[in-house]
Amino acid sequence: MEKKLIGVDLGGTTAKIAILTTDGKIEEKWSVKTDISDEGSHIVRNIGDSINQKLTDLKLDNDIFYGIGMGTPGTINYETGTVKGAYNLNWAKEQNVAENLKSITGLDIHLDNDANIAAVGERWQGAGEGSANVFFVTLGTGVGGGIFAEGKILHGAKGAAGEIGHITVDTSKQAYDCTCGKKGCLETIASATGIVRVAKDLAKSFEAESKLKDFIQEGTEDVTSKLIFDLAADGDKLAKQVIDYICFYLGLACSHIGNMLNPEKIIIGGGVSAAGDALLKPIQNYFEGMVFPAVRESTSISIATLGNDAGVLGAAWLALPSE
Repeated sequence: MEKKLIGVDLGGTTAKIAILTTDGKIEEKWSVKTDISDEGSHIVRNIGDSINQKLTDLKLDNDIFYGIGMGTPGTINYETGTVKGAYNLNWAKEQNVAENLKSITGLDIHLDNDANIAAVGERWQGAGEGSANVFFVTLGTGVGGGIFAEGKILHGAKGAAGEIGHITVDTSKQAYDCTCGKKGCLETIASATGIVRVAKDLAKSFEAESKLKDFIQEGTEDVTSKLIFDLAADGDKLAKQVIDYICFYLGLACSHIGNMLNPEKIIIGGGVSAAGDALLKPIQNYFEGMVFPAVRESTSISIATLGNDAGVLGAAWLALPSE
């Protein structure tokens, strides 16, 4: 039987798991609830048991798998296969993830950061179209990034390569405080929560008619980034101003990436990317005005295409044998 891969995308709510072919076709896909009780001590056991049960149900032997690739939050030691600082999993202390998962499943384990595997997934099977140089930006509760350069994931000296969310884009005295301890990070403006914060601030001085301003002042609607994009599509002037504001800073951050790394593609994913062209086009306009000609001609920006499958695809790619 043709060899297969297993991909695990571990998140704070669920771990998504899939069995894939070596050319990236998902054959089976399921999820396991992430149990963060008892300092997250049940997480790896639950994932391993679920994989074992699925392989038993499908009558698949370990010999047909190259291994398990897994994406996880937190700081990863790539030599020891340990993870620490994944606070949304209750993993404050170092966890022997690779060793423990291997002992449960009997399969080789390959770990990487969750943002990196999303980048690899999009590069392998999605908007990256197999390009050798791809930068992935994820816009969700926070802003993350992953770099796939010249055919490899870039980790950096301490595994922090690609942290585009903490590029300083606002140096004014009014810049927002970031959870990382700095001020003016991209994450404070362009994350889902940052977009709402910007809307509430701009609403204070906005004098024209606006449903968005009414919703903010009256508290009758749950103001979300999606609502802001929806109102902008309906012509709400304040909502359009908010989007232009955040896209300026996203274009600025992407221009730094473009000028520094010159990837073939910058791919924007995460929940906010569901806005599609309403987000993409203004970012492109600002980006093209901020990069030098060689980058403008060779680096394109696009919206991610794989949705929730990017993580399991990228994780599975980790388990592919080296060429």
